[in-house]
Formats: sequence, structure tokens, C-alpha cells
Amino acid sequence: MNPAPGTEMQNYPLRSFESKGKCMQLFHIIAVLISLAAIFSWVNHRFLHMPTAIGLMTISLLMSLVLIALGKFGFSTVEQDVKWMLASIDFNATLLHGMLSFLLFAGALHINLEDLAKQRLVIGILATASVIGATFLIGLGAWYISLLLDLNIPMIYCLLFGALISPTDPIAVLGILKTAGASKSLETKIAGESLFNDGIAVVVFLVIAEVATGTKDVTAEMIFQLFAMEVVGGVLYGLLIGAVAFWMLKKVDNYSVEILITLAITTGGYALAESLHLSAPIAIVVAGLLIGNHGRRLAMSQSTREHLDTFWELVDEVLNAVLFVLIGLELVILALDQKYLLAGLLAIPLVLSARMISVALPIGIMRRFRSFSPGVVSILTWGGLRGGISVALALSLPAGDIRNALVTITYMVVVFSVLVQGLTLAPLVRAKAVRAEVEIERTHLDA
Repeated sequence: MNPAPGTEMQNYPLRSFESKGKCMQLFHIIAVLISLAAIFSWVNHRFLHMPTAIGLMTISLLMSLVLIALGKFGFSTVEQDVKWMLASIDFNATLLHGMLSFLLFAGALHINLEDLAKQRLVIGILATASVIGATFLIGLGAWYISLLLDLNIPMIYCLLFGALISPTDPIAVLGILKTAGASKSLETKIAGESLFNDGIAVVVFLVIAEVATGTKDVTAEMIFQLFAMEVVGGVLYGLLIGAVAFWMLKKVDNYSVEILITLAITTGGYALAESLHLSAPIAIVVAGLLIGNHGRRLAMSQSTREHLDTFWELVDEVLNAVLFVLIGLELVILALDQKYLLAGLLAIPLVLSARMISVALPIGIMRRFRSFSPGVVSILTWGGLRGGISVALALSLPAGDIRNALVTITYMVVVFSVLVQGLTLAPLVRAKAVRAEVEIERTHLDA
């Protein structure tokens, strides 16, 4: 049946303006975030001289505190505008289903596969057993904190908190390790673990979420199938798309086409992995490792390698800048309840203790048949920074008092992790290196 004359012309402008309004809203949000990231980066580079991620987060937190203070004194217009902007951003979707694929690919692109292979046992254990162990240790401790403060958070949600806070973030820590002169093997352990444990932690989070929501009967068989599908399937899928991209790269010698191919992996490859219910983060890391090693060496000219490195370093820097500005601004919309804040303070030593135990036990066992860098447990514990993944997973929880509590607790752990651990990690690495040199000299003198 044909519409009445003039109906199409009457409805079209309305739909057009609604669509245009949404596009403009998105454009304005992106414009604000990039502009703030640029200004904060300039201030940090010019005056603070902090590592980029830490500096941007520090400035964003200070800006958030100023906005909150202005709101208390009646100047709430700007604060309300910022709250509206942040409420318009689905942080979980923005990071887990958008930015993460680019960040993981950019990180994997510069990891040496031979170095990674030498540390595969350590990385594999840290990215799986240590993450699962830390999840249960933190979950149990969080439950006791909940009882102590009368927060009434069920045990299953405490385990969800353990799962979301267990993965470490490579973004802020790798630059610090390089400037601190950390050994190559230690860098590889931390980078490899951080790249792979995101995917493992998300799978653990999903399993516990199934139990919490009661949508499915959770059995050992179901858990095994989910891990096999997500993790093993993610690895195989990553090898497949990496191999296809490698073949395509080898057939052309045009850097713009080759960069587009890598973009297709990070966008189309990631989206398809999610549609197939595979671990998209693990798939992208595997594909990135393949392209960054075999692809770089066997399928690219020197010109393409230079352009590819420059492009992905720029993408990495820009997205990291926006991400840490966004994390800092999230303070404005937190539920700053006194009990939640106290729980967050108690959670900081809990998370660090669980990290230390989950790292020290496997490394203690492995010391019997392989050597480790001096102070490796201390550095892996203190260098296990938490970041955007933890905040995004916390924000994905169902709305309510439990979510408000866990988001605030998670945020406090992440802020402490990035600011305090991040700023003191380099001195710790240097101190351990000096101590190792002294012990070596003493050994030679004794001999």
C-alpha cells in the first residue's frame, strides 16, 4: 500500500534531524574528549613530566574534583554537563567493544615472538592460574569486607569483583619498565601476561555472571565448554585471520593498503569473533603477534614497516590518552558513599596481597627448574597495574546498590594502581637491579 501523498516528505525531515542530532551528539562527545586529551597532554609534557597515562589521569582526576567542588558551592552547570556527557557514553561498550581491539593489536604488534616463546610457560600460568587464583582470593576477602562494613554484597558478586579486578593493564606499565631499565625477560613476562589475561579474565567474569544471574545451569561441563570455545577457539580464529592477512600483505607492496588490512583485522576480525562467541581479545592478540613478527619480516617492505609502526604507535597513543582522560572524569558520576570509599581503601591491600600470592606460588614452584630476574615477585606484584578493563566490567553490572558499591571500589583500586604503583614502579625496578648487581659482586669476591 502506497503512503498518502506528502507523507514521505513530511516524515523524512524529522527522521533526518533525529539522526543528525545523534550524530552531532556523538561528534561533540568525541570532540570534547580529544580536545581535553590534547590540552592535558600538553600540560603534562610541559610542566608535570609524568608518564603520559599517569599524567593524563592525574589531571583528569583534579578536574573532576574541581567540578565536584564547584557543584557543592552552587556552580553546578558545568558539572551537570560533564555528567550528561559521561552518562551518554557506554564505557563498557566503548572500551570492550571498540577501543580494546586497537589497543591489544597495537601492543601485540611490537612483542617479539621468540622472546614470548621463551617465557610461554610463565606467561601461560600467570595469565590463567594466577588470574583464577586471584579471583577467588579477592572474592573471599571482598566478602569479609562486605560483612565488616554491612554492605550486604552476596558472595557471588564478590567473586565477580575478583574476576574484574584481576586482569592487569599493560598500557601504563610498559613505558615505565623501559625507562627504568628492566630486563628484557621481565618486560616480556609483564607484557605477555597483560595481553593474554584480559581475555581469560573476561571469560571467568562471564562464567561467574552466569551463576549470579541464574540464566543457565552452570556445570563443570558448561564451564569447560565455555573456556574451550572462548579461549581455544579464540587462539585458532586469531591464527586464521592472521594467516589470511599475512597472505594478503605478501601479495601487495603499498603501505596504505597494508595498513587498511591491519585495520580490517582489528575491526572486522574483532566483531566477527564476538558474533561467533569466541574470545575476541585473545584472537586479536594472536593475530597481532603473527603480523608483528612473521608479517613484518616476510610480507612487508622497509617502507611499509616504518609507516605501519608510526601509524599504530599514533593510534595507541591517542586512544590511551582518551581512555585515561575518560577514566579520570568518571569520578564525577561515582556514588561517593562513605562505606563504599572505606571498602575501596580496604580493597587496595587485599588486591595487592592476592596478586602477590597468585604470582609467588607458581614462580616459587618454577624456580626449581628455571631462573628468574631478581625481585621478580615484587615487581610483578607492584607492576600489576589495573586499568580500563576493570572499570568497564564493573560498569557492565546490573544497576543497583551492589553495582554502585563495586564500581566505586573498583575505581579506587584502579586510581591507586595507576597513580601510586605507576609512579613508584621505576624506583622499585632500579632498586632491585642495584641490589642484584651488589649480590653478584659479593659472590665474585667470595669466590
